[in-house]
Amino acid sequence: MSGVRGRSAASRFASFLLATVWLVVVLAPVYYMVLTSLRSPAQYLTANPWVPTGSLTWSSYTSMFHGSGIGTSLRNSAELAAGTIALVTVLSLGAAYRIVRRGSRFGAVSFRLILFGIAVPIQAIVIPLYFVTSELHIYDRLYGLVLVTGASLVPVAVLLMVNYVRLIPGELYDAMAVDGAGQWATFRRLVVPMARPVLAVVTIYSGLGAWNNFLLPLILTQSNNDIVLPLGLYRFGTSSQYGINVPVVMAFVFFTMAPVLLLYIGLRRQFVKGIGGFALR
Repeated sequence: MSGVRGRSAASRFASFLLATVWLVVVLAPVYYMVLTSLRSPAQYLTANPWVPTGSLTWSSYTSMFHGSGIGTSLRNSAELAAGTIALVTVLSLGAAYRIVRRGSRFGAVSFRLILFGIAVPIQAIVIPLYFVTSELHIYDRLYGLVLVTGASLVPVAVLLMVNYVRLIPGELYDAMAVDGAGQWATFRRLVVPMARPVLAVVTIYSGLGAWNNFLLPLILTQSNNDIVLPLGLYRFGTSSQYGINVPVVMAFVFFTMAPVLLLYIGLRRQFVKGIGGFALR
């Protein structure tokens, strides 16, 4: 027994050590980014990059809002992320419910066709997407970008949803049927509440995919009215006015990253439950 306890203690210590190392690896760039954003350009060039010396200032954040178009970029990114999340979650959960409950050959074939989208990277079809969006007259339209971004994220979301919906016991469906519930009532009152953990996973996944997407906005938009934050950050960082002002660029990067962190913090418990459900399957 003492040997077992010794191995258990060693395992816990190793896990704690690895978790601490990983935490340092993740937080070190964030710490550097925040500290740099609170310095003046002169302090950035002369001070120790890891030690907060001298007076810190918010001037980089105030400068960021002058002439950068960040308000338009923020609004467009928020609309893109919200539209993509709504599109992906509704389509993927509805498709998963039909695939699992119907159990027909058509559902199985449809599921395989949807999963085929995972094998085709979006980078390989950006040129056809450009021509398709142009022919459909949705090029350089934010709603067109929502449709394309959502379509690129649906295959993985459907895979996650199907695996989770299959965990719902069949007895619960039978009980709903005995109570006289139809397909829509079963979906709304049983599947949606029980799928909240995986909905959180898909929400974070699709939100990140839309918020951080650079390639699709670069190819499918061109006007400043539809610019999103990643593309705005690229133009901001390469402009002659801010290209050498690293603290202002770091402030822009942090401002771009903050909403994603808030999304994860708000859904972290459901996210952990969703990942735990997959692990216990």
